[in-house]
Amino acid sequence: MTPQQQLDEFIDRFTPEVAAQARRALAAVGERLPGATRLVYDNYNALAIAFGPDDKARAAVCSVALYPRWVSLFLVGGQDLSDPAGLLEGGGGTMRHVKLTGDRLDDPALWALLDAAAAGASRPIDPAGQERLIIKSISAKQRRRRP
Repeated sequence: MTPQQQLDEFIDRFTPEVAAQARRALAAVGERLPGATRLVYDNYNALAIAFGPDDKARAAVCSVALYPRWVSLFLVGGQDLSDPAGLLEGGGGTMRHVKLTGDRLDDPALWALLDAAAAGASRPIDPAGQERLIIKSISAKQRRRRP
């Protein structure tokens, strides 16, 4: 099974609505970050797909995370980003997230946040780089993927 087939299988465990929103989000983020390496973590609480310059999680710019009821875009350095539209949620020390509900993927303010996070990354993603998809971990025990 290829990494893409594995990722598709992981996504298909969620409701059709969450799966569709996740696929739209992954495609849209992929368009904004050409050349990114995608790191897949099928964790206990969520399925997370990080986008970064290489196979090191610490260099990731953002991640798309699937939960049973929604999809979120996590932005590294989100606590320092200017957010005039008030989209960012959370109080973590290194990340903030935006729930991708409704037509949020069409909101230019969301993409401004992603662009700012990418611009502030410690290591930039080479847009001419080789895109890769790597399954980094699969947790043996997981919460239900559907409500």
